[in-house]
Amino acid sequence: MTTSAAGQPLIPQPPATVAALRQAVRQITPAALPAFTRELDQAADQSRQGSDLAPLQRFIAQWAAYVYIQRQPGPSADLRRWEERAASGDATQARQAASEIGRILDQAHAAVGLHSR
Repeated sequence: MTTSAAGQPLIPQPPATVAALRQAVRQITPAALPAFTRELDQAADQSRQGSDLAPLQRFIAQWAAYVYIQRQPGPSADLRRWEERAASGDATQARQAASEIGRILDQAHAAVGLHSR
């Protein structure tokens, strides 16, 4: 991952297009690119099968929020920390972690102005 000075975003938030999000993922979290491609293919297949753009819209919203979080050192680190706690096996920590992860994701979706539902 590219680093930034003083907690500034690594890159500007890209437009919510497949090409721009793919480029952003390639820059900030290249290891996530296979998941991006796999999920894009699944969303495209679902959209074709159902003659409905909703799966592609959900894909764009999900990945725009992902990029929003990952491009910022603070929220990105917070999310990783809460994900580790969620996997700890302790039910109380898992509930707290789920709540905090949900809060981070809600903030990201609100910031990018897209809804995943």
